[in-house]
Amino acid sequence: MIRIGPSGNSLSFYAEGHTRTVEAAEWVAARGLNAFEYSFGRGVGIKEESAREIGAKFAECGVEISSHAPYYTNFANPDPEMIAKSVEYIRRTLMAEHWFGGMRTVFHPASCGKAARADAVAAAGRNIAAMMERLDDIGFDFILCPETMGKLNQIGTVEEIVGFCKLDPRLYPCFDFGHINSYTRGGIAGYDDYKRIIDYTADNLGDEKTKNMHVHFSKIMYGEKGELKHLTFADDKYGPEFEGLAKVISEYGLTPFIVCESDGTQAEDAAAMRAMAEAVK
Repeated sequence: MIRIGPSGNSLSFYAEGHTRTVEAAEWVAARGLNAFEYSFGRGVGIKEESAREIGAKFAECGVEISSHAPYYTNFANPDPEMIAKSVEYIRRTLMAEHWFGGMRTVFHPASCGKAARADAVAAAGRNIAAMMERLDDIGFDFILCPETMGKLNQIGTVEEIVGFCKLDPRLYPCFDFGHINSYTRGGIAGYDDYKRIIDYTADNLGDEKTKNMHVHFSKIMYGEKGELKHLTFADDKYGPEFEGLAKVISEYGLTPFIVCESDGTQAEDAAAMRAMAEAVK
């Protein structure tokens, strides 16, 4: 099953008088969506009771929850104490995701800082591998998804993410196609570009991780250094467009978890993606 839904709550959710994420379960399901990503971008402060309440309501409505770890994880940081903090952010997010009743957590791999890119990538790989060993004691199943990043000084090209996902069976790629389009400055023109990414992933990671990849999708404004800001599907300048990806997903029989990150219209644009995915079956 393909799962499609929003990252967080759309502006229209609040405009209709809703105030709590637990209310989003029925709201999202009523729009034909079956996925939702809960972002802990600024920190993991949710209480177990609240997380379990949210998870139970979303399960009742047939909407699966993923989560996003705090944005400031950086596994290329040269300071061991900062690496330990990144591991703890991931651990706390995994626990919250477990309380939700889900399994998938997305995280930002790293940034280059003052290091040469190759050195930063190598350091991030070592620290991510070490983290996975440290998480062996966690006591429940989970999937961690390192995300492709949109700025040139960040670690997270398609090739880098695929490389990280070779380190452990629990690491699955999160392809943010808006980010990929941003750091390549318009490199996703359509079907052939999506197909190239999926073929590369299958060749290097196999069918399981390719079929069940995590996806972030939105149109994003970019400049010379990559990502500038998220847009909505109303934008007709920057892209990327979803139709080509929908066609590849259908042709390859993929079952990804797709999260829309449009700026304020994420549920509406997720519903548009659902319609496109249905149209190419």
